[in-house]
Amino acid sequence: MQISAKADYAVRALAELATDAGRPLTCEAIATSQDIPFRFLKGVFRDLRQAGLVRSQRGCEGGYWLARDPAEMTLADIVLAVDGAFLTLRGEQLDGLGYHGPAAGLPGVWRGMEEHIRQVLTSTALSDLVGERLAA
Repeated sequence: MQISAKADYAVRALAELATDAGRPLTCEAIATSQDIPFRFLKGVFRDLRQAGLVRSQRGCEGGYWLARDPAEMTLADIVLAVDGAFLTLRGEQLDGLGYHGPAAGLPGVWRGMEEHIRQVLTSTALSDLVGERLAA
């Protein structure tokens, strides 16, 4: 199983925003702080903005802010915003997946894995991830 680079970068970028909510952060600053390729991160922020998880402002005083309280934003929200699914099989959704013969039970295993992933991601808020830093 792999976690996509987009999902990893998105969570790390939003963790940066959650720990410094007093001012907007530039994509460049986040990329440098988290050692994320800048051009890739710009695309990630486009997806996050379209999903309503961040807001942005242009100009010399511009940058990105969280659009919602970190306690109300789950890791599931973030992963779905950039990947569209928790788990895929060869890039395909698990819906309608069916095998024949001895492998007929395997789609149920994959769906069970997806449900466990969903439970972990929906029960973890961004504030849980950065909680120790937010309390300081």
